[in-house]
Amino acid sequence: MRLPEKNGNKVLFSLGLFAKKKAMSVSPLSLRISPLTFDAVLFDLDGVITATDKNHFTAWKRLFDSFLEARARRQGKPFRSFSEADMTTFVDGKPRYEGVRSFLASRGIALPEGDLNDAEDAETVHGLGNRKNRLFNETIRTQGVTVFEGSLALIHALRAAGIRCAVVSSSRNCRRVLKAAGIEALIDVRFDGINAADLKLIGKPNPDTYLKAAEWVGVEPARAVVVEDAIAGVQAGRAGGFGLVIGVDRAGIGRALSDAGADIVVKDLSELLLEKA
Repeated sequence: MRLPEKNGNKVLFSLGLFAKKKAMSVSPLSLRISPLTFDAVLFDLDGVITATDKNHFTAWKRLFDSFLEARARRQGKPFRSFSEADMTTFVDGKPRYEGVRSFLASRGIALPEGDLNDAEDAETVHGLGNRKNRLFNETIRTQGVTVFEGSLALIHALRAAGIRCAVVSSSRNCRRVLKAAGIEALIDVRFDGINAADLKLIGKPNPDTYLKAAEWVGVEPARAVVVEDAIAGVQAGRAGGFGLVIGVDRAGIGRALSDAGADIVVKDLSELLLEKA
């Protein structure tokens, strides 16, 4: 794993241009995550810091496949399962109930909204969302939480450089995931689905949650970086006027992330660390 290279009181980060410190020929890109340019980095959680995107997909697939199969059987129609492409296009990065609405709409299905207290077997948006939450938490208990090593290394390097780190997640389980991963103490500000609901903010791709998180961190959007693996999240960062939007392509959607507004797309956040000379 690459480690940050220190130059005085700042850490130089390379965005794929591995300039050598000894020659002092550092590209301007290498300094784009630096205390001279940015005061904070706002990370999405699932798929960016933790591999819980897999936990989410497992839970969503179990939910929707069960629902769709039963519906197809009742209507005498073919069953078409929930796919990774469905996850990327209609669900990823969105608040839970919005994910339910978005995917069902893609299949031409409209359900009553219901309310937050709906039972899991209720065929409502909230009923399905509540069932998905239980299924997700089951995966956390049985599979645990995996942290991407490159992301962890970057967070440590940013903190060492005096750059604040925040997590902006649509999930209401954000704190549970951070605690299960053992990284809660590394995050200066957590803004999650519970905070968004309390403040009645619209989720990604609307930029409101990122803008509020930046306010809580105490930085202007132009002095903050957004790091996202979801198209909706990248769109939120771009719409919010953030100084740099980085897309993390772990699902082969690099072109879509760029088209959504990412300034830079990387496969892993370790790519943002300057190689040691």
